[in-house]
Amino acid sequence: MADKTQEVGDIQFPFPYTPYSIQKDFMAELYQVLEAGKVGIFESPTGTGKSLSLICGALSWLRDFEQKKRQEEAHLLETVTVPLNGEKAQPPSLSSSCQETPDTLRPAGEPDWVTQFVQKKEEGDLVDRLKEEQVRRKKREERLQQLRHNAQLKYAAKRARQEEEEMESLLRLSREMLASGAGAEQLESGEEELVLAEYESDEEKRSASGVDEDEDDFEEEHVTKIYYCSRTHSQLAQFVHEVQKSPFGKDTRLVSLGSRQNLCVNEDVKNLGSVQLINDRCMEMQRSKHVSEKKSKAEEEKPKRRRQEGWAACPFYNYQQMQLLRDEVLVEVKDIEQLVAMGKEARACPYYGSRFAIPAAQLVVLPYQMLLHAATRQAAGIRLQGQVVIIDEAHNLIDTITGIHSIEVSGSQLCQAHSQLLQYMERYGKRLKAKNLMYIKQILYLLEKFVTVLGGNIKQNPNTQSVSQTGMELKTINDFLFQSQIDNINLFKVRRYCEKSMVSRKLFGFTERYGAVLPSSREHPKLTGFQHFLQSLQPGVTKAAPSAPVEEGEATALRPASPLMHVEGFLAALTTANQDGRVILSRQGSLSQSSLKFLLLNPAVHFAQVVKECRAVVIAGGTMQPVSDFREQLLACAGVGVERVVEFSCGHVIPPDNILPLVICSGPSNQQLEFTYQKRELPHMMDETGRILCNLCNVVPGGVVCFFPSYEYLHQVHNRWEQSGLLARLAMKKKIFQEPKRTNQVEQVLMEYSKCIKCCGQVVGTVTGALLLSVVGGKMSEGINFSDNLGRCVVMVGMPYPNIKSPELQEKMAYLDQTLPRTPGQAPPGKALVENLCMKAVNQSIGRAIRHQKDFASIVLLDQRYARPPTLAKLPAWIRDRVEVKATFGLAFAALRKVSPGFPVPRGPPPAPALRSSCSLPFPVSPVSSGEVWPFLTDDGAPPLLPGFSSPRPCETPSWAWSAGSLRR
Repeated sequence: MADKTQEVGDIQFPFPYTPYSIQKDFMAELYQVLEAGKVGIFESPTGTGKSLSLICGALSWLRDFEQKKRQEEAHLLETVTVPLNGEKAQPPSLSSSCQETPDTLRPAGEPDWVTQFVQKKEEGDLVDRLKEEQVRRKKREERLQQLRHNAQLKYAAKRARQEEEEMESLLRLSREMLASGAGAEQLESGEEELVLAEYESDEEKRSASGVDEDEDDFEEEHVTKIYYCSRTHSQLAQFVHEVQKSPFGKDTRLVSLGSRQNLCVNEDVKNLGSVQLINDRCMEMQRSKHVSEKKSKAEEEKPKRRRQEGWAACPFYNYQQMQLLRDEVLVEVKDIEQLVAMGKEARACPYYGSRFAIPAAQLVVLPYQMLLHAATRQAAGIRLQGQVVIIDEAHNLIDTITGIHSIEVSGSQLCQAHSQLLQYMERYGKRLKAKNLMYIKQILYLLEKFVTVLGGNIKQNPNTQSVSQTGMELKTINDFLFQSQIDNINLFKVRRYCEKSMVSRKLFGFTERYGAVLPSSREHPKLTGFQHFLQSLQPGVTKAAPSAPVEEGEATALRPASPLMHVEGFLAALTTANQDGRVILSRQGSLSQSSLKFLLLNPAVHFAQVVKECRAVVIAGGTMQPVSDFREQLLACAGVGVERVVEFSCGHVIPPDNILPLVICSGPSNQQLEFTYQKRELPHMMDETGRILCNLCNVVPGGVVCFFPSYEYLHQVHNRWEQSGLLARLAMKKKIFQEPKRTNQVEQVLMEYSKCIKCCGQVVGTVTGALLLSVVGGKMSEGINFSDNLGRCVVMVGMPYPNIKSPELQEKMAYLDQTLPRTPGQAPPGKALVENLCMKAVNQSIGRAIRHQKDFASIVLLDQRYARPPTLAKLPAWIRDRVEVKATFGLAFAALRKVSPGFPVPRGPPPAPALRSSCSLPFPVSPVSSGEVWPFLTDDGAPPLLPGFSSPRPCETPSWAWSAGSLRR
């Protein structure tokens, strides 16, 4: 479809088609938020084109911003350069750029000529900087333009790389032949790299990054850009495809970032499996190669211009090829899969190639875990100063920040780390410098105290030693440090040492080299006892590992990361401010099952830096209600003033008659529906739920999705229905599916569910579709689209409140009660948190049904507590405005029966049904008592009779046909 430029006010928004009015409002509000440098909370329901509105609105602002900046630069160069060129002929006082205003502040008694000189110098520096920036921009544009029209450039560097690899191979063989006559060293081959280098105090030093400090391309200035973040790589890929289809797809310099696990093309490294192992192996390969290259350069005189070549052991880490890959990324919009394929073809690392493209990119797409973690952000080369950040799918942003910075370490990991580090120290102790030994002993001491505070002994097997006191204990950070007797150790220095010395990587290489145990050696008899101990700690190890180093290709299972890596994360968490976190001591029977967990209470401390540095921040999602959590817990605590926060929420594009939200307060037998924790497990409550579903399945075509508060409750209800016969009655109308607990089975269940509905829609029979029993917060409550016939009715059983007895939740509630002000007439902040967590989960689940403009569905909320005004207020506006509260099930069923299966379609309302004395019913006919007049199934499963009719209830035959929708992740 041809692009259509939409003009809203004085702003032009290119759009691929005529947008909805809500999309125009969305783009206009987004533009103003970015222009004014504010923080926006945007809610746009799924199916309203939120992604396209974000793309066209944000990139329209960036287009205008860049144009204004170029105009201002040209004007500044024009006005400033003229006085500077005529400087010799004019006295300093006549320089227009140096004239002072009365309000100018300067040191008392300073001569005018000094002030004018300083101002001229500043103006001259500004002009020089603008000229340099123009030159860099012109070179980049010429390079990318040349690459667009000359495909041969891609293969020239590839051929050069192949020739260099052949030359390097020959040189390596020559060196090995020369070194074969050298005398034997004390350490085995390859062990040198396992020994810690000398640690030079705690001074900050710039670590080797793979390029020289004077490399121009790495010092390239970051242009103003938009960082777009979402939760998963599949969502990011979908966003990139939307950019490709948008009017900005041809001219936008976009780069997709990801983890090494997603972008690595070195199969040997990728097969390690664990993200942390892949990261560490990648870094170690570069560092070890860099050291070896320095040694070889000292022996062989090489030109300085060859310094960038061959810095990494990885064959894909080649500077010239990655520069080419960088330019290829910027030339055309590509998603991660295309980036990986291009990296394999060019034999260049996509991970580093994409990072090199960040400075010149206009739009950077990345998972929001990468942006929200400061260390990861810094390692990726992301600079937020003056930039724009858009966080999409941000409904669980607070939980994500909390999860990223909360960490748990088990007693088994503590013992493994202590054992491995002790063996390492005894193996290489004589080669380590004093500071290395000092810090290693401090780490060993910390590990021992951590095990002791859990009630264990570091010298015993954690799998066999039991813990005397069981239960959970919650401590402040300072109390934990005192109780563990480690308050005298500077954890900030220990953390710095772990980061700079890379001791966990050395330790991992040490244990990986020798497998579960060290090779037996007469020179190290003291290690024998520790060998057996270390072997006993390895899960699934029954015999000693071979003495030879383990080959990477022989490992079939994914190797776990070094336990010391987890301990490092826990140590870093302990440096958090005392009031912002808690430590949970969990003692569970044996020491191996016990754990120490750091819980972050204030996610705003990590989000504050993002908000402070960025020009503007946009938090967007399909269901952002209730937004009070974002305002109070995140933005207010991060220091964002109320005047800087802008909220925007738009309605849905579907007609009002295409959705029927119902709150049902009682069931078919007049049982009050209140699924509290105390009542929901009663047999009559579970039976009432089954009777309600039986009635719904008789009138709703296609798919019905029913959400339960937990897996445990779902299984209880399922077993009860099986015993009472309700499950068999349900199966007469709908084929029943259950959400699996294992992630790898979800896709299969969804495919079978979709296939069943499609077949039932094509063939008339007693089974009219499928019933999917799911769990709130499970694998099917987010990211799955039950569009069209896949979700004609969504049922929510009860209110999915979190476990109020959880120590973590109780501490979070207490923290909010202490830190947040209480609004008169409203619930305390802690109680409001529980309500909001419940309603966020509900909103995510019930939003699965309506997925596009022509879709229609009913939403059934089974609990009378939904009828409370404060609870209704936390539903999305497009659902809240159409909710009907039904006190009895008869009224609710009548409303549902009135519109099912003849929901209004875009062509107009369905014709009024004609009553007949007999007709074919969409459910089996059974004998009933003559006095029953309820318009729904009774306890015995029979259809009702209406007064004045001798045959079953009259019905209307649907005059429309439906087709099964498609599942989309």
